[in-house]
Amino acid sequence: MNIQQWWPKLHPSTQQWLVDNNGDVVPHGIILEIIGAGGPPMGDPWWDESDEAGGVVLPDEAIDWIEATANDEDPT
Repeated sequence: MNIQQWWPKLHPSTQQWLVDNNGDVVPHGIILEIIGAGGPPMGDPWWDESDEAGGVVLPDEAIDWIEATANDEDPT
C-alpha cells in the first residue's frame, strides 16, 4: 500500500507531526501507527534506517509527497 492509501488512515495529529517534522527521525509510535494504517512493515526496504540521522526516516519520495500535500500541491 502506498502513502496515498495509508495517509488518510493516520490520526490528524500524526499527519501534522509528519508535516511539521518532515525528513526527521520518525518516533517508534508513529512508525507503528503507519504500519497499522497499512504502511510497509519494519524491515521493508521502504523504510530508511539512517545512521547519519540516528534512526528511521521516511524515504525521499514520501518526504516529497508530504511536502507537496502540506503545500496543497498535487503530490502525484
